[in-house]
Amino acid sequence: MNKIRCSDPVSFSFALVNLFSCYLTQHISPESRSVSAESTCKLKAKFNLSGYKNVEKKKVVIGGMFPVHKRIASSDGNTSRVPVSSGCEGFNFRTFRWTQTMLFAINEINKRTDLLPNTDLGYVIYDSCFTISKAVEGTLTYLTGQDEAVPNYRCGTGAPLAALVGAGGSDLSIATARILGLYHFPQVSYSSSCSALESKFQFPTFLRTIPNDKHQSTAIAKLVLHFGWTWVGTIAADDDYGKYGIKDFKEQVEEAGVCISFSETLPKVSSPEDIQRIVQTVVEATAKIIVVFSSDVDLSPLIVELLRHNVTNRTWIASEAWVTSALINQPGVSSVMGGTLGFGVKRANIPGLQRHLLDLDPYDDQLTEEFWESLFNCTLSYGTAVRQSKQRVKDANSTLSIAVRGIPDGLCTGLESLAQLNNTYSDVAQLRITYSVYKAVYAVAYALHNLEHCEAGQGPFNGKNECADISNFEPWQLMYYLKNVRFKVPHTEEEIYFDNGDVEAFYDILNWQVNSEGEISYVTVGHYNGSLAPKDRMTIMNDSILWNNEALEPPRSVCSENCQPGTRKGIRQGEPVCCFDCIPCADGEISNTTNARECVLCSGDDWSNEAHDACVPKIIEFLAFGEPLGITLIVISAFGALVTIGVGVVFALNIGTPLVKANDPLLSFSLLFSLVVTFLCSIVFLGEPQDWSCMTSQVGLALGFALCLSSLMGKAAILMLRAQALKAARTRHKAAAKAAKAAAEAAANNGNPDVIVTNTLNNNDANACANPEVDTLTCAHQRAIAALATLIQAIACTVWLIILPPHPVKNTSAQNIKIILECDEGSVVFICCIFAYDILLALLAFIFAFIARKLEDHFSEAKCVTFGMLVFFIVWISFVPAYLSTRGKFMVAVQIFAILASSFGLLTCIFLPKCYILLVKPERNTEEMMRPRAKPRDGTSTGTSASLATTATEVASTAIDD
Repeated sequence: MNKIRCSDPVSFSFALVNLFSCYLTQHISPESRSVSAESTCKLKAKFNLSGYKNVEKKKVVIGGMFPVHKRIASSDGNTSRVPVSSGCEGFNFRTFRWTQTMLFAINEINKRTDLLPNTDLGYVIYDSCFTISKAVEGTLTYLTGQDEAVPNYRCGTGAPLAALVGAGGSDLSIATARILGLYHFPQVSYSSSCSALESKFQFPTFLRTIPNDKHQSTAIAKLVLHFGWTWVGTIAADDDYGKYGIKDFKEQVEEAGVCISFSETLPKVSSPEDIQRIVQTVVEATAKIIVVFSSDVDLSPLIVELLRHNVTNRTWIASEAWVTSALINQPGVSSVMGGTLGFGVKRANIPGLQRHLLDLDPYDDQLTEEFWESLFNCTLSYGTAVRQSKQRVKDANSTLSIAVRGIPDGLCTGLESLAQLNNTYSDVAQLRITYSVYKAVYAVAYALHNLEHCEAGQGPFNGKNECADISNFEPWQLMYYLKNVRFKVPHTEEEIYFDNGDVEAFYDILNWQVNSEGEISYVTVGHYNGSLAPKDRMTIMNDSILWNNEALEPPRSVCSENCQPGTRKGIRQGEPVCCFDCIPCADGEISNTTNARECVLCSGDDWSNEAHDACVPKIIEFLAFGEPLGITLIVISAFGALVTIGVGVVFALNIGTPLVKANDPLLSFSLLFSLVVTFLCSIVFLGEPQDWSCMTSQVGLALGFALCLSSLMGKAAILMLRAQALKAARTRHKAAAKAAKAAAEAAANNGNPDVIVTNTLNNNDANACANPEVDTLTCAHQRAIAALATLIQAIACTVWLIILPPHPVKNTSAQNIKIILECDEGSVVFICCIFAYDILLALLAFIFAFIARKLEDHFSEAKCVTFGMLVFFIVWISFVPAYLSTRGKFMVAVQIFAILASSFGLLTCIFLPKCYILLVKPERNTEEMMRPRAKPRDGTSTGTSASLATTATEVASTAIDD
């Protein structure tokens, strides 16, 4: 076992065995110290690390760690022999370029005279194999200072260690940063963007030249929201980089209303079953947008399987770790990955780098030799080439050819041209992570430069303004300068400084577009600058984007299509909020925005339009004068009034005739006047209701019918009373006549020759009407009845108008889409009482006329009144259901029709027979025709108002003459 030279231990003991070892080293005698060290310090494992090392005659050593290989080689798991550190496999040309960039930057710095002019930088670079275990091995070995790692000790002599540039992925850097943080050893990462690394409590000495992933997550969220995608899938690597990146992205988009269709995790160790499951999820999902936070190494197996299944019509959103990776951008991938959008870190051209990359000597070291052999698919070992040739011959079952006996097939010459290959390693068109490596090396160099050129007495250390010695400084001293370094990157003039260990976030938005040669090219279509105001951070040129399948329009990725104005979102039970049904707004409710959660109720005077996206004023409805129905009603009303007036003129012209005189001209004219009022007041119901029109229409109708019905009631009452009186008189006279006849017959039987027996029954009406009781009720009585009844109604209407008068109102409840302008009665009690009074008058008139209907002469007025009242009742009984079943202006129309019909009915039944006699049969308008007709055989007779007033006296005088 090799001897180990140990320096003073640091404060924290990494392993108890090391403390014990150091104790023995410091306290045993010098003679036996070497032996004691050998007997107490035992290496538990020897690491198998590959990389680059150049520390001889160097003043300061910078460490580096790069995932040159994709994975560690699998082991057989045999525990019956001494464990051996696993080797690596799967050479990665892209990360090998990063390694060469660090070597190029160190060589460039060593050649400069303005930067560290007196210091020659060395380097120790290890391959992390993209695994945490190898990264830890490299970190421990680097800190120990020799190939055999001794935790917690710096063993060996040589130049001081400055900082570690690495260690690749975020998982690797987290592991190394925890170890380096224990020793306050600076670490500058070029590709570890995980947001978890921003915690200075856990990682106090970690810095990076790549933006923090919290900015990238925000940028991707803004991109998703920019294109209105609300239904996305996510795929993340099973490491801190993927988990933290997707977690931050989800939090931001879900807060903005975006839903996650599916979330899958890429296995770190290739698993065909898991890859198949993820592919099946992608195929079955309805989300067309898939956000992927993963390294290219972890994502590559999924892309291969997607190509095999030909999964197209998806748009992929790439994180910076794979957006420009040639491992993903393989031939034929355009059908699946074309149109991909992603975020790439800042790009730059590094003069001289390509020449450095192409001037490799394959025999310089083992790592370069493996690179050469992997690149050209050959071997640099003659013996290996011969063995491979023999194996191929053996497999082919043939003899060894002459060519194999000379120069075997598959042997590299070492003169192959790197420039002639179109390879990721030599492609310097997209130097993004490579540029980040370049900046990391220069950050360490400038920090060392500031440390070296500290002026004595003006240093920052120990409170005494001390400076550090470039040849023998502590890591924490360099950490001070790294945290405060500020410099401009050569060739690009980009200013670099660390804000809490992070640099400014700037991304290029890249679009994968298929060029004329059928290859995918990375086209910059926008930028994201995290240092600007939130609204100005992202700029994107939509017209420059070429989407999947060469579409020019952005794809739609929604669980449910947007709910248009006029509808609202109805959440589906048990599904994400982005999955919803669009429910039309109810009548009277609107939504004027897309994806409205609730419909808004329109105000009382407004209603929803047909599309339910705006409130419009309700239709104002009333029965207008100018509309056809209104004109028709006006014509009918005017016609009825004119006819009534015409009847009045006829009566006025025949006022001295027996028929008119017998019917009380004054009462007839009052009746005609009331009918004119009812005809004309129906017109007042038309038009927009006003205060005056509401009061006039209702009061005019009530008083008009009151005057009309009271006149008829008075006329019918007189008829009834006279008929009753005439009937009683006839009964008495009939009894007297029988008695006289009996007396005469008795005298005749006694032989008195002077007594003549006559048939007194033939004198019927003349004898009966001689009774003066028939004339006790005159025209004055019926006028008084009409006046009194009308006065009662007038008083009631006056009280109504004073206390609670009718007034116009807007009825918004009868019909949703209309405002009906109508008259409010003011008081239901008043209007019910007023019109109930009219109904009472009508009933009394009907009863009186019905009782007097059998008074017969040539003109029976009682029957006319009876029929008039029947028409009146039929009309208004029919009006009630018709009125209640209509709405709006048609209610007014029904009411007017009822008024007109009842008025025409009364006018026709009462005055048509009289006008017929006056105009058509004037010869019947005589005194004789006004007398009663001959008495029937039973000796009874009836009469009407046309005869009763004249026959009573005539009958009496005739009886006296007889």
